Amino acid sequence: MRQQVTTGVLVIGSGTAGVAAALQCARRGVRVALVGEDRQLGGMFTAQGVSACDGNELMGFQTGLWRVFLQELYRRQTTGLHHSWVSFFTFDPRVGEGIFRDWVQELVPRLLWLPQQQLFEVRRQGDRVTGAVFTDYEITAQVTIDATELGDGLHLGGVPYRWGWETQAIFQEPSAPVVLGELHHKYPVQALTWVALLQGAGGATEIVPSAIFQNTFRQHSPARMLSYGALTPDLYMVNWPQDGNDYAVDLDRLVTGVRADVLAAARAHTRQFITYLQQVFGPDLQPAAFLPGGLAQQPYYRESRRVVGLKTVTELDILPVAGGRVAALDRDWIAFGNYANDHHYPGDRWPVASKATVWGGRWTGTPFGIPYGALVPATVDGLLVTERNISVSHIANGATRLQPLVLNLGQVAGLAAALCVERGLSPHELPVMDLQFALLTEPTAPAGVVPFYNLTSQDPRYPALQQAILQGGPYSPDGQAPVSPTPAVVTGKSYRGTLFVAGSQSTFATPELGAVPLVTLEPTVAEFLANAPAQQEVQVVGIYYPKGVWFAASAIGEVGIGVC
Repeated sequence: MRQQVTTGVLVIGSGTAGVAAALQCARRGVRVALVGEDRQLGGMFTAQGVSACDGNELMGFQTGLWRVFLQELYRRQTTGLHHSWVSFFTFDPRVGEGIFRDWVQELVPRLLWLPQQQLFEVRRQGDRVTGAVFTDYEITAQVTIDATELGDGLHLGGVPYRWGWETQAIFQEPSAPVVLGELHHKYPVQALTWVALLQGAGGATEIVPSAIFQNTFRQHSPARMLSYGALTPDLYMVNWPQDGNDYAVDLDRLVTGVRADVLAAARAHTRQFITYLQQVFGPDLQPAAFLPGGLAQQPYYRESRRVVGLKTVTELDILPVAGGRVAALDRDWIAFGNYANDHHYPGDRWPVASKATVWGGRWTGTPFGIPYGALVPATVDGLLVTERNISVSHIANGATRLQPLVLNLGQVAGLAAALCVERGLSPHELPVMDLQFALLTEPTAPAGVVPFYNLTSQDPRYPALQQAILQGGPYSPDGQAPVSPTPAVVTGKSYRGTLFVAGSQSTFATPELGAVPLVTLEPTVAEFLANAPAQQEVQVVGIYYPKGVWFAASAIGEVGIGVC
């Protein structure tokens, strides 16, 4: 006999976006049930092992729940977050899950967490979703949020969705195929990965020939390949796309009822890859002791069913405007990301239009926004959609699927649902400007909706400048707010040395570090580098990334004047 539960908001899925949605609902004071298939909280960040964060790395792009989570990671992981060369922020997934568990526990009983529940049915009355049925519970809610990993709520609720590629004729995307060919039918969605976590790597002795993993080290040495995803000084995330553990065989099976076969094959493929890496690195390289076989607890999906929403984000919406460094403004934006656009298929990657710019001494992706309509189904009410299930094209999904943006999209969905409950509205009726104002003024994790390179969400000028743009004011195509940059948050160790600037690249030379690339996430340092002479003596505060072999400066100043 299933237990009957009535609540304000039901969140289906306890991954990255689902946890964020439930936390935001409960913090707003609305009763929420968070229901997931597994015992873990946090999805990509934790159970899926992708604890190397991509996108929204610049200080101006750290906002909302993403910013607060990042601050807590710094507080809890005493070894720091500076261990890899793929990300500025890497961490032990157990630390990340501990943060989410503590946050959820603080909100009991307003937040009801129900783990290990299979979703059987999404209930509707006409064109309105009213709740869902699980293993042990029947839950009725005023608003339901689909935060499942593969859009299972869409499927079971009869909500129209997309799966796979679109041709150029559908959205006029420059990187979409004109016609669907063999590759598009063979690989309908991006590869998934069953991530491995390994410990105790010794030095590689030689590259061992392999029939399966022929090109694993085609572009990088074994040591460089392994340090790609170093989460701590002795814990390595193996999420390697170059003849590594990506898996893409017949992924239509994920949505046709034989999902278990795909997952078993993906696990087996990763086990083979671990065995191969042990041949290359020797017996010191072992699966992480806290995971059976070193395998993450859940697979990492890059793509899902994608709802047909009131608005669909396409490649045209994520590319920068001509001559600019930001996407064209949509005043319905409720979150933003900046990841480049990355597609995973076996062999060569599908080419997509560039959306990158040099900022602070390194390449970064140009920012773009997500409109509220991408979270709202076009033909079904009572439902909000988050995670990778939002209304987005297959091509644009390569930029919208990353952890920081997905976390903030969960926060948006949770806040929108809470506002609907408070006001007795449906998601279709909620005024976007009210949601935007609530995000900007959220007391625990205020979230920006318009990206600024030179201003952070903690700057007291930030909310007013955001609202001015949303209410019809101009938005610069270079993404700069019309004010001086936010002062730096100075962290790290201080060094004195010589700064060499050649075009967009900067090098910092000291007796301790040698000559290393100097990069920054801080707008004040980026401004200093943009105006620096070819060579000068400087005092710099920052963090050295030994695996990345670069120095991330948080403050810099000419010797004799001091750091800014």
